[in-house]
Amino acid sequence: MSFLEQFFEDNFNLPPKPPGNNGQSDSSASVPHGGKSNSFKQVTDSELAAHLEINKYDQFQLTDAVRPALDLKIKPTEGYRHENYQDDESGTSIPVVMAAASKEKLFPLFMELIEKLGPVVDVVLESSHEGDSNGHRDFYRDNIDMAVLQSVLFDYEDLLLNDGCTGIAVLNPAKPQEVQFEEHKLLIIYGSPLEHFEFTLEKAGVSESQAMQFITEAEHVHSSSEKYLKRFEELRCALGLDGSQTEPSEGYLDDYYNDGENWSDGDMSGGLA
Repeated sequence: MSFLEQFFEDNFNLPPKPPGNNGQSDSSASVPHGGKSNSFKQVTDSELAAHLEINKYDQFQLTDAVRPALDLKIKPTEGYRHENYQDDESGTSIPVVMAAASKEKLFPLFMELIEKLGPVVDVVLESSHEGDSNGHRDFYRDNIDMAVLQSVLFDYEDLLLNDGCTGIAVLNPAKPQEVQFEEHKLLIIYGSPLEHFEFTLEKAGVSESQAMQFITEAEHVHSSSEKYLKRFEELRCALGLDGSQTEPSEGYLDDYYNDGENWSDGDMSGGLA
């Protein structure tokens, strides 16, 4: 077995992707045009190793969780942009802010953002460690004190930053608002008003750019390990989370706004996308 084959077997999940909106799988939609196969499989072992060792683009420091495609069609950069979710059936509209920040800012930003949700929140821990067999798993806990939650999360900063198969969402259904630190290490904020969250981002030097693109919008690869799977289970137990499971979802506030469809990311199970 070559280094490349061993690398993918040891470090990356390669599950089948669900159909996208256009009837094609998300994995095929991310393959470069012209009928070429996945770019990660077209390089030599040394080329791949060299690319994966790159952890900084300009001033943007990457976590260990994810790497962009070799062609760098989307170069990792810092900033945030506004989105809007519109459910056609119910007419519900939910404002969204998506943000990318350099590694040294990410965890402190997340901790500061969730404080704005209030003293008591719900938490959802997300896992795609066993995507090949069990799919994406969500573990829930209602009504946890913010101080208790943050105290636990500080002990698992490395897992939350560097595991490409771990994500967490913190929400206050009474507002309703949510802050998600998802497995691509993007910060996604749902609900209204968003101005106080935007102020926190701007204060940290993360500026608005409606033209920016995120690593999820091009081919990329996730990384995880048995060590992080073990740490995930430790965090789940530390938070007292149950084993409730759902289909992959992008935001949990949809359950409070509308009992209809979940928001589908199409890449929540890890692996190549």
